[in-house]
Amino acid sequence: EVQLVESGGGLVQPGGSLRLSCAASGFRLSEYPVDWVRRAPGKGLEWVSSLTPSGETFYRDSVKGRFTTSRDNSKNTLYLQLTSLKSEDTATYYCQKGDLRGQGTQVTVSS
Repeated sequence: EVQLVESGGGLVQPGGSLRLSCAASGFRLSEYPVDWVRRAPGKGLEWVSSLTPSGETFYRDSVKGRFTTSRDNSKNTLYLQLTSLKSEDTATYYCQKGDLRGQGTQVTVSS
């Protein structure tokens, strides 16, 4: 079965860090461009970052220097390292390959 399963979200204080994971099955992550997207409460889906098969990374301006996306080919897993978190990063985070998206993992940044 082709699917993506995110994990690693939680409640964290402003300035804190989290690492999100996205386990893929049914296909090789390394062969496709993959994205992280997020949906904040009451808002639409927002692109966060992309990772190409060649390893190039792209980020929205508001997360540059704070978020890092990476991939472990041996585990067929995508990661998003979140640091220096802000309240405006509160959202459900999804990994995405084309039309395929996981169920999401909730990140809440609050003191």
